[in-house]
Amino acid sequence: MSYKVTIQPSGNSFTTEENETILAAAMRSGYMLPYGCRNGACAACKGKIIEGTVDHGNPQSSALVDFEKRDGLTLFCQATPLTDLIIEAREIETTGDIEVRRLPSRVQSIFRVSDDIVILKLKLPANERFQFFAGQYIDVLLRGGKRRSYSMGNPPHEAEYIELHVRNMANGAFTTQVFETLKEKDILRFEGPLGTFFLREETEKPIIFVASGTGFAPIKSIIEHSFEKGIDRPMVLYWGGRRPQDLYMSDLANQWAKDHQNFSFIPVISDGEPEDKWEGRMGMVHIAAMEDFPDMTDHEAYSCGVPAMVEAAHKDFTEQCGLPQDSFFSDAFTPSVDPKP
Repeated sequence: MSYKVTIQPSGNSFTTEENETILAAAMRSGYMLPYGCRNGACAACKGKIIEGTVDHGNPQSSALVDFEKRDGLTLFCQATPLTDLIIEAREIETTGDIEVRRLPSRVQSIFRVSDDIVILKLKLPANERFQFFAGQYIDVLLRGGKRRSYSMGNPPHEAEYIELHVRNMANGAFTTQVFETLKEKDILRFEGPLGTFFLREETEKPIIFVASGTGFAPIKSIIEHSFEKGIDRPMVLYWGGRRPQDLYMSDLANQWAKDHQNFSFIPVISDGEPEDKWEGRMGMVHIAAMEDFPDMTDHEAYSCGVPAMVEAAHKDFTEQCGLPQDSFFSDAFTPSVDPKP
């Protein structure tokens, strides 16, 4: 059975098909709602049901707790309507003209930048143009219907190759392949671009970037895109890792700071060892940002990395530093969920 879904405050509406999630139906109908992982883990698509009822699907408990359901909240990537609905959600218009596609690519290079991080460069077919917004991601398509999501580290104006920052995960379906058997010239297929984590260019607000680990990849894309377009908004990057080697492209970030007056870089280490001889900032990366910016009222924040960091940054920035809810943008690197056999 199909149901009508009306988006407030825009008043736009669309119809869902049988067992179709609100997010999938909206995207099929040409309306873009905020989303990230699409598997019920990151909470980027969380929104409110104003009227009507839904089946909440199978969200991870940390992404949608029971009291939020009672308050009318749901994850649009998981929820399917049981009646006609009125929902409250921010619509995003910027991605509408970019088509999500499936493409083959050839492994151009495999460069290990630390013990557990590889940078892959994938070459597209000749004369193929792949459009995306800085900060978006692709799904690498594996056997058995498995997918693994990776943000693109290259900016859109450098689209001859797709750059992926891959951290080795124990028993990972894709990372085991990358670190053990993948070779140059191998073929990988992917779908994209995906996601709504990208720079909002309609404002001049200063930007606070907060990254952990390979969450640096999409932020790198956004920063290099900003430099290319001549965006002169003040920008500061806080990049956190356990040890200095986790900040695997810190030389590049330091060079940005030398070359661009509107950009600064603050590396933060949480678990340094004496042999690291670390003399920089210590502790949780989002706390370092709060120490420097106790008042974020007139800023935007872009946060990417492990879910715990992203969630803490969102909560603390908005509750303690006055960051407006609609000025926080995030991409949490949540574990992939494979299709059931």
